[in-house]
Amino acid sequence: MTKTLVVGLDGASWELLDPWLASGDLPNLAALRDTGTWAGTRSCLPPVTFPNWKCYSSGKDPGGFGVFWFENVDLEAGEIDVMNGGDFDTAELWDYLNDEGLSTGVVNMPTMYPPRDLDGLVVAGGPDAVEGEYRSISSGYTSPPELADELETRFDYRVHPDPLLSSNEERGAEVDAILDLLEKRFEVATTLMDERDLDFVHVTLFYLNVLHHFFWDDEPCKRAWTLVDEWIGRLDDREDLNLVLMSDHGCDATQTEFYINEWLAENGYQVRDQSVDALLTRVGLDRENLLAVAKRAGLVDTLARVVPESIQQLVPQRDGVKRDRKLEAIDLERTKVVASGQGPIYINPRFDVASVRESLMADLREVEDEHGPLFTDVYRGEDVYEGPYVDGGPEVVVDQRPGVHVNDGIGGGTVQSGPDRWAAENTPYGIFAAKGPDFEPQGELERISILDLAPTILAAADCAVPTDMRGEVLPVFGEDRTQERRDPLSAANRGDDRDDDAVENRLKQLGYME
Repeated sequence: MTKTLVVGLDGASWELLDPWLASGDLPNLAALRDTGTWAGTRSCLPPVTFPNWKCYSSGKDPGGFGVFWFENVDLEAGEIDVMNGGDFDTAELWDYLNDEGLSTGVVNMPTMYPPRDLDGLVVAGGPDAVEGEYRSISSGYTSPPELADELETRFDYRVHPDPLLSSNEERGAEVDAILDLLEKRFEVATTLMDERDLDFVHVTLFYLNVLHHFFWDDEPCKRAWTLVDEWIGRLDDREDLNLVLMSDHGCDATQTEFYINEWLAENGYQVRDQSVDALLTRVGLDRENLLAVAKRAGLVDTLARVVPESIQQLVPQRDGVKRDRKLEAIDLERTKVVASGQGPIYINPRFDVASVRESLMADLREVEDEHGPLFTDVYRGEDVYEGPYVDGGPEVVVDQRPGVHVNDGIGGGTVQSGPDRWAAENTPYGIFAAKGPDFEPQGELERISILDLAPTILAAADCAVPTDMRGEVLPVFGEDRTQERRDPLSAANRGDDRDDDAVENRLKQLGYME
């Protein structure tokens, strides 16, 4: 049977790649498009790692599995919880392949920490496998557990680069470390696929999108894509392989930073309490400044060992408090609305939700910068999500215009500014390309949904598609076929015993949750 390798290119967009394709700098990707099938993709909202890697693997939007962003907001209970891989209530592509007797490997996959058992192997990836801004985990990220020792011994494998990239100005060792990581992801995925005779392998290049965020179309990103292109050439030469390239979302150059919770406060939707964080921010004591000083002094590892994490978390980020600490900065009894980053907005049930939502959506549609409206649309949650978890999701979802970063920090004092830390921000427009013995070349397709990928990969393996997958099988098989359907599997045991503090610390990588 033909093997299938899916290469997950985090944050990849044709907007970034097309100029390099046109200039001949990515010849192997260009050849793959010319001789295979390719398309632009549309991600689920919000266009971000949590939830879109799981949208891909489950064939469902967040209403189908219950995770709408990195955090879960419950204003009725007055709680904000950080999410991890065990919180996604769904079976996935690899569960169905296993159920049909096929072996699978999942390498460096976000949304899969803590790792769980498969008929094959799992290597969890960032950003949900990060232990604070000052350190990275070095164990407990694989299934079976002993696989980590093999990866580190044979491949010098790391979950995260060292030194860690944290600034647009770090173009030396930090970028080299990421390129080394990308190379090792390919080496591990292809070596284990062949040695263990795995039928299907997915590998994610998460830190590719970190380079996008910091550098966009500058030289560090081009170096990374040159490396990816070389591997595409090697893999495309294999006659026994279905090769699929895809991304969880796209990205585009940042034009505007919009601090949505600051806007909510300014427009009467949010009432603030004075917090220690706000005072520290006013005097310039923030996490970014301290981290930069620690890196210059060579004290990052020392601080990680000697400064308790509870103390580390008291130092605010430059753009305000995030996650559960947002609730410390507001008067919840008098606050109507609280927002997460990059899209989801929650209305306090202590108020008339319907009337607040109507006025809020109207007001958000009027927000502009010099380039026009900040949002391509403003939706009711139930209009963009489907499934059993819609009622627990956001009441309003904004679709941020390409070039807009919706930042959820509270206390930074700014409502709208030019680009801050990121040169590029996520968009819903990603990439897809496929070629191999089980795919009939179709050239360019109209834009597809990220939800179409799991059903299509199952169809390529001649597996039935579960009835709760919302996507469609793509026309890449050169024949009319009626795809067999099947009952869904129950969600696999993902280890629901959560350590919320540890998971929160893991998400504080590179300001990813900010």
